[in-house]
Amino acid sequence: MIGFQPYETFQLLIESGGTDRANTLLIAACDAFARRGKPHAIEIEQFEELAIRLFPSADQAARMKAAATLGRSHYLSPKLEQVVIENIGPDLSLYLEETPFLSEQTMVGLISTQNVDACAVLAGRSDLGNVALSKLFQMNSRKVYRALADNRAIHPRGPYLNALARSAQMDHKVAWTLATRDDFDKALLAPAFFDLREEDRIRVINAFALRKTPDAPIKKTIEQVSVAVHELTAALMKLFSQNRRAEVTRLLTQITGLDEIRCGQIAHDVSGAALFVVLRAFGLSGHEGLKVLIHATSHDEQNRSEALSAYAKLFQNVSADAMAFLLSSWRGEVNLLDLEKPQYSPFAQSGRRTSEAAAAQQTPDGFRKQEQDPVITQAVEALERLRLRRAS
Repeated sequence: MIGFQPYETFQLLIESGGTDRANTLLIAACDAFARRGKPHAIEIEQFEELAIRLFPSADQAARMKAAATLGRSHYLSPKLEQVVIENIGPDLSLYLEETPFLSEQTMVGLISTQNVDACAVLAGRSDLGNVALSKLFQMNSRKVYRALADNRAIHPRGPYLNALARSAQMDHKVAWTLATRDDFDKALLAPAFFDLREEDRIRVINAFALRKTPDAPIKKTIEQVSVAVHELTAALMKLFSQNRRAEVTRLLTQITGLDEIRCGQIAHDVSGAALFVVLRAFGLSGHEGLKVLIHATSHDEQNRSEALSAYAKLFQNVSADAMAFLLSSWRGEVNLLDLEKPQYSPFAQSGRRTSEAAAAQQTPDGFRKQEQDPVITQAVEALERLRLRRAS
């Protein structure tokens, strides 16, 4: 199609032919524009004026069909994008998702309408400009934030990192998504720890491995209890072995300052991740901590030794101060964004190949596959013998 007929000609055809003629002309014109190659600037201006005249003259069904047809063009100006958005109807989200290019002017205009479904689709696009991205982060919408958290083209930094971390505290789906991202510091998910799956809780703890942390307010309380670590170990072993988890809850409430509901979650967490945080925060060594975890956790025969081996390594690599900081975050006493300061950066950033290799070594429960540790094997066998004697 070379050029377009003068607008007066189209107007006469519309006036002489009625709505049916307008429908036909509109769809034909949009189809012709979508099929042509890259138009000159003057041709785009001509078609803009033509479309603005034709669309109001057609009925709703024709406008929707013409807009969908026009939306297939890769050379739409912001004005024509707006024409498509205004007339495409229920296929708007599909258009926003599939069109290869959208101008930032169009994105910003659409965001200003506060259409949550459309904005959520925009939040998942890889070509978001700074202005559009900033306005999306200002929206108070879980649906939008879930899309932003899942958008790998967005690298969380500065205020965007802060916004996503805060959103994770209020929306478990955002927390789940961020826990799977290699470019997100899992330590910032500490307040959402109890909303995470078991393997993601391990990722949060691993984020504190070999890492310096700010001083935690709870350290004063821990120093008072540290003189009785052996007694604490013995008490927890006894209570867990007898499945007296309600009493464990009361004991944890007394020594941690956490509310009873949170301590109940820790006491009944049979995966052991939450309990590990408390044990390590109070200075228990791997030898002492594993004795408690053996009685407190519940894994099947295949995964038990792997889980205990993983915790043994965590006792080696994660400091008591780091877990005290994590425990203080549960009490709302620290600013997790302090971890983004250079002096508290993770010891080593894993690259893509390292992450892929580590993922290949993960079990379905999120624990890293390791060779059997003789110490762990002996501990498990001793526990089995103890259970058999009690049963008999």
